[in-house]
Amino acid sequence: MISRYEIQETNKMIEEANLDVRTITMGISLLDCASPSISEFNRKIYEKITKSAENLVKCGEDIAAQFGVPIVNKRISVTPIAIAGAGTKTDDYTETARVLDKAAKAVGVNFIGGFSALIQKGSTDSDIALVRSIPQALSCTERVCSSVNVGSTHNGINMNGVKKMGQIIKEMAELTKDRDSVACSKFVVFCNAVEDNPFMAGAFHGVGERSLVINVGVSGPGVVKRALEDYRGADFETVCEVVKKTAFKITRVGQLVAREASRRLDVPFGIIDLSLAPTPAVGDSIAEILEEMGLGCAGAPGTTAAIAILNDNVKKGGIMASSYVGGLSGAFIPVSEDRGMIEAARNGSLTIEKLEAMTCVCSVGLDMVAIPGDTSAETISGIIADEMAIGMINNKTTAARLIPVYGKSVGDMANFGGLLGYAPIMPVNTNSCADFINRGGRIPPPIHSFRN
Repeated sequence: MISRYEIQETNKMIEEANLDVRTITMGISLLDCASPSISEFNRKIYEKITKSAENLVKCGEDIAAQFGVPIVNKRISVTPIAIAGAGTKTDDYTETARVLDKAAKAVGVNFIGGFSALIQKGSTDSDIALVRSIPQALSCTERVCSSVNVGSTHNGINMNGVKKMGQIIKEMAELTKDRDSVACSKFVVFCNAVEDNPFMAGAFHGVGERSLVINVGVSGPGVVKRALEDYRGADFETVCEVVKKTAFKITRVGQLVAREASRRLDVPFGIIDLSLAPTPAVGDSIAEILEEMGLGCAGAPGTTAAIAILNDNVKKGGIMASSYVGGLSGAFIPVSEDRGMIEAARNGSLTIEKLEAMTCVCSVGLDMVAIPGDTSAETISGIIADEMAIGMINNKTTAARLIPVYGKSVGDMANFGGLLGYAPIMPVNTNSCADFINRGGRIPPPIHSFRN
């Protein structure tokens, strides 16, 4: 039973601290769309998506209107196309991406994820065709998001895949050079990718999932900051308790929305992803939480410890609030989507090296980081390899969403539009790692991966 006080408290979080349900994401299995014919495969995909998600957007809007909880995005994730299309005779999935884009537009969602491949140990012919198609696919579509998993704690890191990632990121950057290389913002490279992530660009519907599922992502960095304002100068035990209790309340809001969406759509409820995902809006920033903890600016000494506190206690609070917390859940640090992070990167307080340290303890990794357009493919692959190693050794999900902005250099600004925000071009270490990347092969898994 929800009390009057809880309702009033939730309304205050919405009105004054930017609490929102960031996304309702419908996961759709495309395994039953398999066909040797690419045209038949694409036809089945379009029909499956448009039928399954025809009421998704209206449902989200109706729930938001009834409960007064902003639901910012409605999205779809599908089975990784490299898996769903494995039996299809094709060496190019670009037309499939166009069909995904068309289906997403038809049902009104803002993004569709799953133009993806899982190549942590090696690549099939379908994986190779999918990866080869990514630059053109993301350049000619608006709503399609793509991801490739190149490493895991159990399998190690596919360094041939890592090398290829640097090359395709460079190709995407050039293909969309007239739009600040925006195609790269819709592509993420993973280690230990999860199957139930509702957030883009890394969402895909895992093969272990049900045919249809509703996953909800909740966000509220402004709520956490506001709660901490009442405890300035308090010790760390108190800070942890405040973050944990606040995360519990935020998760309960997401649980309510998720259950209601599941009931109305007659689709099984999957998970709540409680991720403090910022936006460029004032008061919706992870960096501002760090400053409220006592840091002068994101990137200052103590930043990694502060983000560790935040991430751990967000997870603890979420798990107490729901039996089905999943996805990534924690604190995201996308540079272009966080006003405080943007400013810290602009003034030099926040560097790629400091961001990398923070990714050891936060939810994902180097997210929405804009770098000079002339950065070499090998350097990009080297940055990705470092991030994958963190995930592999620490048995956690890490990711890299790097954007070499064609024609721009350190100090310039890149504008990606909407929720993707804007970002200063950050400097990268220009010492060569080409000989390292060109070794190829696979980095074996760490010793602690052998747990069977």
